[in-house]
Amino acid sequence: MALPRDPAPPGADAAALTEPILIPYAELSAEALRGVIESFVLREGTDYGEREYSLEQKVAHVRDQLERGQARILFDPETNTVTLALVVT
Repeated sequence: MALPRDPAPPGADAAALTEPILIPYAELSAEALRGVIESFVLREGTDYGEREYSLEQKVAHVRDQLERGQARILFDPETNTVTLALVVT
């Protein structure tokens, strides 16, 4: 769900507002984190290969990736959306 966009504060750099913001997963409430993860795993086109996984298994898998630092939560201030991204090493 997209949130309404707040106007930029006076003197703010417009380019800086479009950079994704890292959201530390540990700073979210359990309910908010679950909502972010569920929203991600329920998106159309999310592919888990040939094996079928339950919603609980998918949520646990993503949570494990966040805890191991293999994924991160990003907020896009331009679109007011949240997504998860794999960390490329």
